[in-house]
Amino acid sequence: MGRLDGKVALISGGARGQGATEAKLLAREGAKVAFGDILDDDGKKTEAEIRELGGEATYYHLNVTVEDNWRSVVEQVESRYGKLNILVNNAGILIRRSIEEMTEEEWDRIMGVNAKGVFLGTKHAIPAMRRAGGGSIVNISSTAGLVGSPGTTSAYAATKGAVRLFTKATAIQHAKDNIRCNSVHPGPVKTDMIRDTLEDPELLKIRMNRLPLGRAAEPEEIAYGVLYLASDESSFVTGSELVIDGGTTAE
Repeated sequence: MGRLDGKVALISGGARGQGATEAKLLAREGAKVAFGDILDDDGKKTEAEIRELGGEATYYHLNVTVEDNWRSVVEQVESRYGKLNILVNNAGILIRRSIEEMTEEEWDRIMGVNAKGVFLGTKHAIPAMRRAGGGSIVNISSTAGLVGSPGTTSAYAATKGAVRLFTKATAIQHAKDNIRCNSVHPGPVKTDMIRDTLEDPELLKIRMNRLPLGRAAEPEEIAYGVLYLASDESSFVTGSELVIDGGTTAE
């Protein structure tokens, strides 16, 4: 038996990296997995990989900043699978700029994907989850949404802080609908998002010096936290922050 047998999950930003790892794990644990992205070739490849391993998965084109995309995808998921139990708001981008250097267009872009995308996904998942009798929303935030950090990630931190508090508001407002909502706060993860840091010895040394375990996480280490929050094992957990950061925020 899988930990998500009988569940239907929708994941944003699932074509590659952290989102693809989550999609594969949730499918392996028995969920029927729908996932969306704007990277259609990568999305189709991940869909095929999941199916080759015996999982059930469907890829959809999804720009998380466009409400009609969310509306359409949720409708298609309900039509194909009959319900929606789990939403993982995973899609996110990182733009490294100092406050003075960041343009208005860059600010709007990162806010659109990282904050507005979470809002729109949640907005359209809630009615579907209500029809299903409840559900679990997992929002991927960051340690940057918990504490300030040096460098050029102020806009990213602002988006992830927004996700953290939006999560709590969602949890409070929709507990009556049997809909739980929690946030996950990873430290650095070995994905393309921080490839510039991972491939630069100087940047990597600076980052690892601020991390007690001294290494970046594997995507699977974050995905297992998502799995817990998506499953009924966390049935009394809502409005909470699951920090998976190698000890970064303990200092």
